[in-house]
Amino acid sequence: MSADPDDLVVVGRIGPARGVRGDLFVAPFTDAPEERFAPGAVLRTDPPSAGPLTVISSTSASGKLVVHFDGIDGRPAAEALRGVQLVVSAADRPPLEDPDEFYDTDLLGLTARTVAGEELGPVSDVIHVGGADYLVVQMDAREQLIPFVAAIVPTVDLAGRSVVIDPPEGLFEV
Repeated sequence: MSADPDDLVVVGRIGPARGVRGDLFVAPFTDAPEERFAPGAVLRTDPPSAGPLTVISSTSASGKLVVHFDGIDGRPAAEALRGVQLVVSAADRPPLEDPDEFYDTDLLGLTARTVAGEELGPVSDVIHVGGADYLVVQMDAREQLIPFVAAIVPTVDLAGRSVVIDPPEGLFEV
């Protein structure tokens, strides 16, 4: 499935300024921050009025990503960007080699159904906790965590916009 170029995904969020020259701490939401925030990279922003921003340099300080953007010179200009999200087109993401791996954003909105065909509701989030992944399915007035493992989620059909859930006994009991 190819991503719609109008679909945007967040790859980072700008945090506080670092120092007085316009450097910014950035919380990266990408597996490859060294590529996404490489010098010359152009990132769109949310809100759009804050960008686009071109990376001049990126380093790390105390294990945190520090980025300097073109035209952001001085602490006041940097502080004005605090909280801005950095986004790219979903189509610009590298393709996944493993057919059993998915981008979280591709799973959002898929309709969850049981193996018997009963519709459960839409996938509203994907949570990664302690080495385990969970789909959050909006079932009526409550959210249900579904372990995202092949034994419980045997089928992900991106083209058909659905996931099949084979719930073990007691999964949906409160």
